[in-house]
Amino acid sequence: MRFAFGHAILCLLLGCLSPAVMAQEKSAVRQGFLLDPNSTKILLFRPRVTVGSQSTAGMFEPNADWTQQARDNLDLALAEAQQRLGNEIVGSADPVGQQAESLAEYQSLFGIVAQSVIEFQFFPGNRLPTKKREGAAFDWTLGPGVSALAARSGARYGLFIFTEDQFGSTGRKIFQLFAAMGGVGITSGQHKGFAGLVDLASGDLLWLNADLQMGGDVRTMEGARRRVTQLLEDFPGSTPSLAAAAQ
Repeated sequence: MRFAFGHAILCLLLGCLSPAVMAQEKSAVRQGFLLDPNSTKILLFRPRVTVGSQSTAGMFEPNADWTQQARDNLDLALAEAQQRLGNEIVGSADPVGQQAESLAEYQSLFGIVAQSVIEFQFFPGNRLPTKKREGAAFDWTLGPGVSALAARSGARYGLFIFTEDQFGSTGRKIFQLFAAMGGVGITSGQHKGFAGLVDLASGDLLWLNADLQMGGDVRTMEGARRRVTQLLEDFPGSTPSLAAAAQ
């Protein structure tokens, strides 16, 4: 009876484990892509930012105040970083109506594609058959429909940014401690971020930096600066000062 009870508790704990795996690689550039560091106009879409807490059971609970605070901090940090990217970065106006819905859909799609790249290309053990070959091409796309987001902007490329932060609640941290005592490891909190450069004509993903374990508490200005530096690390054509800041 004791064995059955202990086995049930172990199964419950294992069921709470996050399915995410650590990425072995964090960035990639589409084969043959070169970005002119001085004469390219890039449209920066308003970052998709979500911040909240992680419940005892591991459920995500969004926090509107934290999210707004993080969004404001990240906007300022991005404005500071733009001068080091070596290109003309222009912010997109907040869309309304159908355009707002379309942008939200593509932001969600970008997040899904970035997650897929991490799972099926950045982590060698999970690579799809077509990605297992040495030197396999980095070939992902959002589809040509993305061009509608850049109408009349004059931009050739679009920069998508996605961040999600889940801060472990007190209950989650206590659960993590008890799980560790039982020899089972579970995570408390999750901090992921993706930044990607997209060809606005074809929708092809030209560069991606994606990590499921990013640093920086985006609720603070210092943390937001750190997050932006990590997101834009290895950005094509960026000046050496940005790469140095990421170290």
